[in-house]
Amino acid sequence: NYFLRIEVELLGKGHSDLGEVAPEIKASERRTAVAIADLEWREMEGDDCEFRYGALMSSFLSTVERSRLQEMLSLLGLETYQVQKLSLQDSLQISFDSMKNWAPQVPKDLPWNFLRKLQALNADARNTTMVLDVLPDARPVEKESQMEEEIIYWDPADDLAADIYSFSELPTPDTPVNPLDLLCALLISSDSFLQQEIVLKMALCQFALPLVLPDSENHYHTFLLWAMRGIVRTWWSQPPRGVGSFREDSVVLSRAPAFAFVRMDVSSNSKSQLLNAVLSPGHRQRDCFWHRDLNLGTNAREISDGLVEISWFFPSGREDLDIFPEPVTFLNLRGDIGSHWLQFKLLTEISSAVFILTDNISKKEYKLLYSMKESTTKYYFILSPYRGKRNTNLRFLNKLIPVLKIDHSHVLVKVSSTDSDSFVKRIRAIVGNVLRAPCRRVSVEDMAHAARKLGLKVDEDCEECQKAKDRMERITRKIKDSDAYRRDELRLQGDPWRKAAQVEKEFCQLQWAVDPPEKHRAELRRRLLELRMQQNSHDPSSGVQEFILGISSPSLSEKQYFLRWMEWGLARVAQPRLRQPPETLLTLRPKHGGTTDLGEPLWPEPLGVEHFLREMGQFYEAESCLVEAGRLPAGQRRFAHFPGLASELLLTGLPLELIDGSTLSMPIRWVTGLLKELHVRLERRSRLVVLSTIGVPGTGKSTLLNTMFGLRFATGKSCSPRGAFMQLITVAEGFSQDLGCDHILVIDSGGLIGGALTSAGDRFELEASLATLLMGLSNVTVISLAETKDIPAAILHAFLRLEKTGHMPNYQFVYQNLHDVSVPGPRPRDKRQLLDPPGDLSRAAAQMEKQSDGFRALAGLAFCDPEKQHIWHIPGLWHGAPPMAAVSLAYSEAIFELKRCLLENIRNGLSNQNKNIQQLIELVRRL
Repeated sequence: NYFLRIEVELLGKGHSDLGEVAPEIKASERRTAVAIADLEWREMEGDDCEFRYGALMSSFLSTVERSRLQEMLSLLGLETYQVQKLSLQDSLQISFDSMKNWAPQVPKDLPWNFLRKLQALNADARNTTMVLDVLPDARPVEKESQMEEEIIYWDPADDLAADIYSFSELPTPDTPVNPLDLLCALLISSDSFLQQEIVLKMALCQFALPLVLPDSENHYHTFLLWAMRGIVRTWWSQPPRGVGSFREDSVVLSRAPAFAFVRMDVSSNSKSQLLNAVLSPGHRQRDCFWHRDLNLGTNAREISDGLVEISWFFPSGREDLDIFPEPVTFLNLRGDIGSHWLQFKLLTEISSAVFILTDNISKKEYKLLYSMKESTTKYYFILSPYRGKRNTNLRFLNKLIPVLKIDHSHVLVKVSSTDSDSFVKRIRAIVGNVLRAPCRRVSVEDMAHAARKLGLKVDEDCEECQKAKDRMERITRKIKDSDAYRRDELRLQGDPWRKAAQVEKEFCQLQWAVDPPEKHRAELRRRLLELRMQQNSHDPSSGVQEFILGISSPSLSEKQYFLRWMEWGLARVAQPRLRQPPETLLTLRPKHGGTTDLGEPLWPEPLGVEHFLREMGQFYEAESCLVEAGRLPAGQRRFAHFPGLASELLLTGLPLELIDGSTLSMPIRWVTGLLKELHVRLERRSRLVVLSTIGVPGTGKSTLLNTMFGLRFATGKSCSPRGAFMQLITVAEGFSQDLGCDHILVIDSGGLIGGALTSAGDRFELEASLATLLMGLSNVTVISLAETKDIPAAILHAFLRLEKTGHMPNYQFVYQNLHDVSVPGPRPRDKRQLLDPPGDLSRAAAQMEKQSDGFRALAGLAFCDPEKQHIWHIPGLWHGAPPMAAVSLAYSEAIFELKRCLLENIRNGLSNQNKNIQQLIELVRRL
């Protein structure tokens, strides 16, 4: 009634629409209008009452929410990213702030602080506390702490009503922002690839993930299917009969029963706390869902009401930790279901059961739930005995029981905090009973399909994404068997490339011989040309041609979508992965000893994007070799543009293969051609620092780099690519002069160094050569060790060889605890022992390299002083047991300190002489 009076008054002033002039209404009138309209609803009668109430509230609230969203974006400094979205590359740039462990001081610092901490997998990333400079005369501001869902009874005639039942004011610069508001604002301001990175990192931190993103500014909500695509989890799968095993799959594709928790009107019980308790085994509390008892948990949400969050439980195979016998999905709607009916409708269609927390059931709520009478979902009510109107609640519950097909066992009463353990056990028992009965099992893709039917926007449905997906499917639908596909479609790899690589190695070795026989040199040249002519006689297969078209797209977004789709599509059709327990995924090592064929894989290598790029590289190599030999006119070249395409991929953040994983050799023409094209595209910003990691497989090298710089090197898979990959990081223009470089080229050695403890055989010689190459290209080398005396012999030989050249990069030795987070690192007096190789091994290395002083400790050889932080202890990655373990806060903090030290060394010139790309090309050729 009050709303209508305001509208009549405004229309009388010539306004045509209430929403158009809502900002003109005084704040007190707005609050009173909403409060009274909500009360009047309870007395409304007539068939059209729901329509009349909804139309008025929507017209008014959408204007208010639009204003709130814009004010929040402005407060956080994100309003400039509404047209040109914030990109993943923007968030990964190295800047002054990359070297500081600083706390945000103003709201505009919060998005960048969140991104930096999330990149480092820091468990405190969601904390939005700001450190403020307090003026001497300033009085401390008292902050009202009011529980988010607390109910307040008041008299509508009271003048204080408007102030009590009011919209909260937007945060000011000295008022902390609710973490969920920060997340929503950042996701709205980010492009699809940064959204995907944010969600992936949140999953690694075991945070609840955003599934439906509210956006009142544009009057639609977005289902984040694309953002979830990259999440892969491993869990223990136990069939009813048979032997259990670990299963690995995408969370988007795997189906599981879903359970939704929602609030109706107000509830004195917290959904998020209850969910966290249900998901926490024993007394190990997990704060997966942000809740009111966490720091800033009581701060009013301004723009995140309507957010739907998702999390999972995954069994580990351990009885003491497994709450449920199979994967279970949990969903949480922020805000009241009456205000977010569309999201609630979605949850009822995808869930096996919905838990409704409320203190009051009134006529309004009864009407809302009555409309769900056709639903097959199970409903459970969670009430508080001390809140609400007991008799009214019972009257409406008795009406709802036959409508929703429930009984009195579906009505639960929770006394806050006093019966938490027993109540959590009861909720788990209900979930367990639903799991044992036939129930609905849905994947995230199934949820997205239901969302489309309800009119929600799905982020994956944009034209560029769908075109890229179609192109991927045209390639992958022809792959029935990975080995057969490589043999028939990727014809330049395998035997032809392996033979050519071996001939080139022999030819290179002859260049260093004192008096090489010319006849043998000519024979090698002839054999190489024959092999290259054989390769050049082929045309790219249809799959390779389709791939080339995909990465040649003029649309940068479509190109990036295509590469991501290819990664996932190939992962689905690749040979089955080895199933290893989660704790062994980081410690898997190839077998050592004996003579081994150099082409023998260290483990099964899955078909990946690198194989298509490798094929392009071989076409370019063969053609370039024939042009150099005068067998092909330069004007007849067909593949000269391939390095340019690859360099563009490197600039977009894709890791590219530097050392071929199949032949364990470097395609020199391809790599130098790619670097030349990179030099052209970077123009004046081509000063480089090369940072590499080296060590045996399973010591967490790739995880370390990804956590430190936000990179995308393959990790945690027993069959990941075994070549060396490089990825480019941009240094912000304002910081490049101070740091002394424009970009950092990061090289991950992957599984190239097997860690053999003997110094014999062709495999060892190859590993020593590869270690020398990677370390020789680097300004900084991080040597990753798993045990205190686990220094591979190949690395020792690389040290001795590089000392002859006079090029010694800055070394950082990293000891990673792969098992127990509580195990202390080596004490300072043990650090020198860490770098002392066994005497026999040191002696053998010195004899092979013909150096008489090979008995020196490795610390002296590497010019390292153990007292000056060249040796690092990194705690265990996981806090708890996978797959439900979160990343250890100590791991994240140690990685940040290592990153700060590396950047400090680069800035202080301790990383040897920085290079430009032209110098790097010459160094590649020479090494």
